[in-house]
Amino acid sequence: MTRIIADISVSLDGFVTGPDPGPDNGLGTGGEGLHTWAFSNDPDDQRLLRQATARSGAVVLGRRLFDVVDGPDGWSDDLGYGAGEVGKPAFVVVTSSAPESVRLTDLDWTFVTTGIADAVTAARERAEAASAAAGTDLDVVLMGGGATVASAIEAGLVDALLLHLSPVLLGAGTPLFTGATPRTLVQRGAVTTTTATHLTYDVGRPAAGG
Repeated sequence: MTRIIADISVSLDGFVTGPDPGPDNGLGTGGEGLHTWAFSNDPDDQRLLRQATARSGAVVLGRRLFDVVDGPDGWSDDLGYGAGEVGKPAFVVVTSSAPESVRLTDLDWTFVTTGIADAVTAARERAEAASAAAGTDLDVVLMGGGATVASAIEAGLVDALLLHLSPVLLGAGTPLFTGATPRTLVQRGAVTTTTATHLTYDVGRPAAGG
């Protein structure tokens, strides 16, 4: 069964970027510390990263994040989602309009202009096709940015939330949740490494009356 998993790194004070993020400053000022775990030599960090890549049948991201990863200082053969792996998932971008060109032409891009729900549906179809080809269940992974993850959760589209809680205080930046509808999350796992605390939650329905 294909699940929809939101997977994102966050600071202790709740930000997924530092101040002033943009195409030339993707994680914002000081935001590099959010992803220290992804480049660490800690065996549990490495295991979690491998597992996340292996389970990804399709990946959803927002347009701002796409502009960063597809920019001149973005992903490469050595850096990016699935870098160094045999296979790479399909990518679905939520956007108001498709870009005129794409730098990373070796990746499978789909641009959805009709909202997060349609983007998740498109990604699910790609993940289910990948699952059939691989002979195992693969998931849709929402990798960000923060607004994309938050809007998917708000719309009731997410089955599980994986937070990589990094031991940094950014003070400002892009918050993960602002004005969220009250709901209950069920904690399913916690792994503490030298660089982060990795928390897994089942995403519940909004609280009654919320």
